[in-house]
Amino acid sequence: MSHTINHLKKLRLQRSELAVPGSSPEMIDKAANSAADFVFLDIEDAVAPPDKERARKNIIQALNDIDWRAKGKTVSVRINGLDTHYMYRDVVDVMEQAGDRLDTILVPKVGVPADLYMVEAMVNQIEMAKGYKTRVGLEALIETALGMANVEAIAATPGRLEAMHFGVADYAASCKARTVNIGGLNPDYPGDQWHFALSRMTVACRAYGLRAIDGPFGDFSDPEGYIAGARRAAALGIEGKWAIHPSQIALANDVFSPPEKEVTRARRILEVLKEAEAAGKGAAALDGKMIDAASERMARNVLVVNEAIERAGQLDNKKEPRVAAH
Repeated sequence: MSHTINHLKKLRLQRSELAVPGSSPEMIDKAANSAADFVFLDIEDAVAPPDKERARKNIIQALNDIDWRAKGKTVSVRINGLDTHYMYRDVVDVMEQAGDRLDTILVPKVGVPADLYMVEAMVNQIEMAKGYKTRVGLEALIETALGMANVEAIAATPGRLEAMHFGVADYAASCKARTVNIGGLNPDYPGDQWHFALSRMTVACRAYGLRAIDGPFGDFSDPEGYIAGARRAAALGIEGKWAIHPSQIALANDVFSPPEKEVTRARRILEVLKEAEAAGKGAAALDGKMIDAASERMARNVLVVNEAIERAGQLDNKKEPRVAAH
């Protein structure tokens, strides 16, 4: 290993991330009681300009009225872009009125590291002024050609950044790519046209200790297409995917959960390597295949995810009722 090692900044279970428009209190209520690991309440693309202010107020109320943590949910807010006049008020109002109830802020269309610096500076000041004991993380949505061109520099941003997401729809528009639907594949392309972008973002995330999350698949009437995309993402090392419809939550949870057979093998790898170490050997054989220190690291990755899922399941069994309702 290099002498420079960037450990994972924040472990969060993020197999499924449900996108919820802040303009719909009913959808927010349903999201809180869903099986999603992560919920992001949206003030950006899913909300029309005339509804932005109302959506922001709905989100603040939902953050304060619902005990998201008791329900086993990590809750995020997607603010508007830095190129809009909504963004500063999103950060100020949400942080000042509900910042101690929020886990992360999802920053859209991040193009350069300075975009995150601006949001981080605002969040720092508000947390200090309000005396919050909690610390809100930042997540960057990589969805433009500029963001992908700078993805390594963005990933290296110090401070609150925890994760990066691939926003395929705006990325396709930014690159002027021909696509049949959001996250879908163009049959004229020989393979997965999003592979390069997803792979590059994932490598940047892993190099700097960030979680890597895949974005939306627009055709929620095509579960097979969603599953295929999720599996391709998981194969690259991505740990979760957006759900733009509740029907996609279970699909994501299933794909990004290690199968029991994989968990059993991971445990066996650790056992066999421990036995080999006791015998003074650096490598061993398991089921006719060589295993070594790299095998141990891969096995531990599987077990970390499995343990997080098990902990979430225990919390699920202890869910408390809502504090208040809309």
